Amino acid sequence: MRKVIVGVMGGGEGASEEVCRLAYELGRLIAQEGWVLLNGGRDVGVMDASAKGAREGGGLTIGILPDRNAANASPYIDIPILTGFGDGRNYINVLSSNVVVALPGRTGTISEIALALKNGRTVILLDFDLGDLFSEYRKAGLMISVKKPEEVIREIKKILADSHLFS
Repeated sequence: MRKVIVGVMGGGEGASEEVCRLAYELGRLIAQEGWVLLNGGRDVGVMDASAKGAREGGGLTIGILPDRNAANASPYIDIPILTGFGDGRNYINVLSSNVVVALPGRTGTISEIALALKNGRTVILLDFDLGDLFSEYRKAGLMISVKKPEEVIREIKKILADSHLFS
């Protein structure tokens, strides 16, 4: 049986302490479900915090790095994938994820949300208000907003139950 891969996207440099706390808790909960956490792999912000939570929760972490070397990889990434693609690695992030969770971030995070939606991936926004941006996807049920990491897990379970990909 294939493993469920949950992509966790969000701010790097400049991510607030609260956003990093949410990312850590989300990573821990993803690991407890036996799912794989995939993120941008760097040692900053949401990437580092979510990987740390997953690792400390006993989970497996994959980091899709923009670089050609692992110097900037989070120490909590089990499998660093070096791309040399810069922002182009965002395609790999979202296409390799069964579901994408986005925490507050800037343009890189918004580009990952857009790519995920364009490619039919469900996006769960965790305490990330995008206003009316992508409202057509929200109406279609491809973009869901929640406030707590526990709600993310519940939504992923609903998505997985409806998808039949992992049953």
